[in-house]
This record gives sequence, C-alpha cells and structure tokens, in this order.
Amino acid sequence: MPQHILKSNPQTCHWGYFDAKQAPVMTIASGDEITIETISGKQDTMPPKGFIVPPELLEVHAKTPQIIGPHILTGPVAVAGAMPGDVLEVEILDVQLRQDWGYNSIRPLAGTLPDDFHEARTINIPMDMERMVAKLPWGVELPLSPFFGVMGVAPPPGWGRISSAVPRAMGGNLDNKELKPGAKLFLPVFVPGANFSCGDGHGVQGDGEVCVTAIETALKGRFKLTVRKDLKLTYPRAETPTHYMTMWMDPDLDTCAMQALRDMIKLITERINISPEDAYTLCSLAADLRVTQTVNGSKGIHVMLAKTAVHGM
Repeated sequence: MPQHILKSNPQTCHWGYFDAKQAPVMTIASGDEITIETISGKQDTMPPKGFIVPPELLEVHAKTPQIIGPHILTGPVAVAGAMPGDVLEVEILDVQLRQDWGYNSIRPLAGTLPDDFHEARTINIPMDMERMVAKLPWGVELPLSPFFGVMGVAPPPGWGRISSAVPRAMGGNLDNKELKPGAKLFLPVFVPGANFSCGDGHGVQGDGEVCVTAIETALKGRFKLTVRKDLKLTYPRAETPTHYMTMWMDPDLDTCAMQALRDMIKLITERINISPEDAYTLCSLAADLRVTQTVNGSKGIHVMLAKTAVHGM
C-alpha cells in the first residue's frame, strides 16, 4: 500500500483557517496511508532551553501569518476521486508525540468560566515520552493519551474563509478525545479532493476542555484516507472499535444534545430494522451523551453507543 509523508513547514501549514479555495499541498489515492506532522503554539508558549522544539515551528512563526483562528494546521491533502456529496473516511492508525513538552493557557473572558479568572496564564508542561506521562507543576503525573483536536476537510465554497476555532459540518476543531488510534472519522465532502487538514495536537484532554486548552503539543499522525461513495452524510460521524458515535456542535448545548441524538437514532435505523421509537428507547437504555467541549464558540455533544447494543454480543 502506498504511504506518504507530509512534513510541517511554511509551505505545508496554514494558520487559523479553512478555505475551499486553498490549493492542496499533496494529492494521494483513495485508500492510501499518509503520515502528517503537526506543530502547535505561538512564540509566547515556547519552553525553556533544553526541551525538544521542532525546528520548523520558529520558521512557521516567521513566515506563515496567523489568520482568524489559533491553530497551525498541516495540509490540505486532496484524495483523488473525492467529490462533493461523498464522504471521506479518516482512519486514525497511529498518533505519536513529536516533542517532550506542551503548554496550557487560560484566557480572561474565555473558556467555560469566562468571568472567574482575570489574568492570562500560560504554563509549560514537561512530558515523559517513554513513560507517556505529563508532569504537572504541582507534582502530579497524568497519563498521556494524544489525539488531534482539529481534523477537517474544506468547507462549502460559499462559506468563504472560516476560523479554525469553530467546529462545523466539515469537522475542524472537534476536540473529541475519543478520536484516537483505532477510531474512524467520517466527514462529508464539499469540494473536489475533500482537502483534509489536521493539527491542534493534544497530549491529553478532559471532556469539556474547560479552560480553552488541553496540553497543546506537536504530534505525528498516520491516517488512511478513503473516499466513501456508498455513504451520504451532511454532518460528521465517527466510530471506535467498540462504539458508534454521532455528534453535533452549536452555541446551545441542548441543541447539540438533541441533534446528536437524532442522528444516532437515524444511524441505528440504518443498521437494523427497528422503528425510530425502538431506537429512541435503545438510546435511553444504552447510549451515553458526553460533552465534547464547551469552549469553541459552538459547544459539542457526542453520543456513544456500544456496537454490541446494536448487533448483539
């Protein structure tokens, strides 16, 4: 199987936005594997001397302007044959740390408690790449579980250039910690080639990401990108080896819950011959509604349903 490598540098990174007009930096065939390197952070998040800093990060700071949003994204990668109306299946095969530190920031008037903390703060957090633990400033070691906060395709052309901060139908800043190796993310395609980008590497994050940031860090991910012409979606879905997942993003968390639940009911009835009423009952008995994040303008809910609840043991 062909495998491709896309490194992060000023020619392959775009900072803070998705845009349907942005030309891809690489094109691969459907079903190919690609390894994508990402970087994260502005100059004021740099660690003390002695830590590993990807050399291209400072070059991106110098040569790639930040536009609208906060995330340095690598891509876009076009997948040959993808057309509007198709679905891009993003299989997450592996995620690795690229550096031995991350950072966490609090911003006044932001986050889940925007009025409670009045001073900006950024802390550097050392990470043991062999033991896979973060060393928090107050002495606790926290197990790491890296994933990409941002994975998305190009938005519909009519949207123009949009911020990387707000998750939407094209994916983007999902901040969903379930999207780890073994998971698959399904994204509706809006432009030829789909044009997939990723970034916003997280060393570990709690559901909610309440202070706006996780442990932000540089990651390397290996993906299998496949065009699915047999699927029709208007909004992202995902699955893990054990669960089906639907999701929704909206400024109102109640709307997120209702829409994600409606899509799970639809998913169930697509897979087994039961009524929507029976699927609703099944969700009440077996599905978990989890808060993805509460800090990205549009909040998120993801519904997790064990595959055994649909197909049996």
